[in-house]
Amino acid sequence: MSKRASRSKNRASVQRQGSTDSLREKGNGHADTTSANMNGIVLEHRRKHNSIDGTSPSSQAASLMGSSTFSLDDEIPALNQDEEGPSKGFFELSKKDQRNFLLLVLLYFLQGIPMGLAHGSVPFLLKNAVSYSAIGVFSLAAYPYSLKLLWSPIVDAVWSPSVGRRKSWILPIQTISGFSMIWLGKHINGMMRDASENEGAVWNFTWWWFALVFLCATQDIAVDGWALTLLSKENLAYASTAQTVGLTAGQFLSYTVFLAFNSKDFANKWFRPLNAPGETGLMELDSYLTFWGWAYLVVTFGLAFMKREDRDKNTDGIMEVYRIMWNILKLKNIQSFIIIHLIAKIGFQANDAVTSLKLLDKGLKQEQLSLVILIDFPVEVFLGYYIGKWCQSYPPMHIWCWSFIGRLVAAGFAQFVVSIFPAGGAGASFLLLVIAEHVLSTFMNTVMFVAVSAFHAKISDPVIGGTYMTLLAT
Repeated sequence: MSKRASRSKNRASVQRQGSTDSLREKGNGHADTTSANMNGIVLEHRRKHNSIDGTSPSSQAASLMGSSTFSLDDEIPALNQDEEGPSKGFFELSKKDQRNFLLLVLLYFLQGIPMGLAHGSVPFLLKNAVSYSAIGVFSLAAYPYSLKLLWSPIVDAVWSPSVGRRKSWILPIQTISGFSMIWLGKHINGMMRDASENEGAVWNFTWWWFALVFLCATQDIAVDGWALTLLSKENLAYASTAQTVGLTAGQFLSYTVFLAFNSKDFANKWFRPLNAPGETGLMELDSYLTFWGWAYLVVTFGLAFMKREDRDKNTDGIMEVYRIMWNILKLKNIQSFIIIHLIAKIGFQANDAVTSLKLLDKGLKQEQLSLVILIDFPVEVFLGYYIGKWCQSYPPMHIWCWSFIGRLVAAGFAQFVVSIFPAGGAGASFLLLVIAEHVLSTFMNTVMFVAVSAFHAKISDPVIGGTYMTLLAT
């Protein structure tokens, strides 16, 4: 390994030591304490066996975890109380970090465009033309995001040194996605018409969207990994901010905004003369897909020629990355963290999924709920930015724990709001209460997501960043 690669590995180790924000207090959750144990042991082994810095990352991992003295039970080393630096706003970042942050927001935003269509707008447009069973078939199109861990090691291990580790995947994926959206734009109306006349045709329709979501999920792996090296280590918390702002904006545009402008009633009420109503909305799905397909290609062209990726000489093969991932999964601290992720949402999952439906069932008007969601969007975007700043000043998992309690309180408040729904319908005062409930739930949800994503970014190894980030998030 070259000196430059060795220095990169040392920086990654220091970064992981600095990310264990739970070291200051014991008992703040299994994820914090056990992660601290692991990172402390890695650093201790590095001090005792300096020679391992000269080997490949996979050999280092095998050497550390295969040693008979490797343990997660050693005492936690003390860190300085001022380890977390002061928070920085966007304009206080270096010019390089500012540019890279905006690039990440753009890449995540592009991912959100087809995701908002596949998860929201297309099922909504289909529901008036096909049966619920056909919509259930179409829901399979969202599965690649849940399964992307299976091929994430391939994204980390296969790449071209002349192009760059992450651009080797992002450039071709965005190109294929762009042309796929342009093709879908030309054929989407006919495919939806066929699905409404023959429900067997919904499978062909679903597979096209499955392929598009698969491309987005694969790009997400590459972008997550790139975020760990694009931003400086002290500003890694902004990686989760970029993801929150970009994905939220893209999905909001393709779901809420698109459906509003796709509605002929909305267009006739707000944008057309009363004596000249139209039969269609201001946006149609075919033209929307075509526009963003070309936008994908333009951004890809600019990324290819205007952004240079830092050189990376790591040569871990596919099977080596799979073995490293398996060894990570066998660590007790990671297993504890996975269990926390699995059970953490039990207390408020019903609130997230059912509250809006129950309000509509009790008599809340669709346009009133749309107003609530419109107010909710800027709150979520701006919160993502400020929470990224908080994660620089305070341990991310401490923030996550406090917001977890707040989210449980928000779920209880939502249940209370549903229970007192007025018999005569929702007036202005009750609508304000619904807005307050929704904003509180969104606030806590966003804080939890950004904080835990910042924690993932701090403890992940940039060499296998795509796999590491995907493993923790999935």
